[in-house]
Amino acid sequence: MSNTLSVTTAKQIRVVLFDLDGTLADTAPDLAYALNQTLEKHGRSPLPYEQIKPKVSHGASALIRLGFGLTSDNEGFDPLLQDLLQTYSANIHRETTLFPGMEAVLQQLEQQDIAWGIVTNKPARFTDPLIKSMGLMDRAACVVSGDTTANSKPHPEPILYGCKLAGGHNPRECLYVGDAQRDIESGINAGTATLVALFGYLGSDDQPETWGADGAVDHPEQILEWLDIGHSSE
Repeated sequence: MSNTLSVTTAKQIRVVLFDLDGTLADTAPDLAYALNQTLEKHGRSPLPYEQIKPKVSHGASALIRLGFGLTSDNEGFDPLLQDLLQTYSANIHRETTLFPGMEAVLQQLEQQDIAWGIVTNKPARFTDPLIKSMGLMDRAACVVSGDTTANSKPHPEPILYGCKLAGGHNPRECLYVGDAQRDIESGINAGTATLVALFGYLGSDDQPETWGADGAVDHPEQILEWLDIGHSSE
């Protein structure tokens, strides 16, 4: 990964699209709470937060695999999954917040007339209530959930649709920021510039330097530096 986007690439970006869990918002505390509530309901001990956190970006099924050692092929998987999702739905904005510095990034993008939006694999029945509760729905140029389009990431369709909703921009005018390999693959497949959010939910086995992204950021404010539209005070 290079240290900066090329000047040409940076200047042509007109929309920035974000993954939700582990990139735009720190949702891990509420998902960890839902998993541990489900574990306790079924007579199991809760797991440490740091053990749950790296799995959050991989969805609810990954949390059931972590907590119960079951896959979708195992009997009993679906009832456990539904228990977790029901608990999460009831606690969807218990502790979730934007990552530190992200609000400043969104404000700077808005001031620069650069649209921003959300492209996530999270189903709309969770995405929409969360985004509304956080007061972001009217600010986002698009909110594309995992079931908005026929295909989900790493397929390019969700990001291409996000570019369309956010003003009909060519993918070359878009930047996608995510914390999982499928995020970067989706952006590359769609033809956008891509950044890895290293502040997200990467696990010890992840190797973001091999994902083919244009670069990586250690904290949200560095996104502005990459776009050459603002700089952090550090």
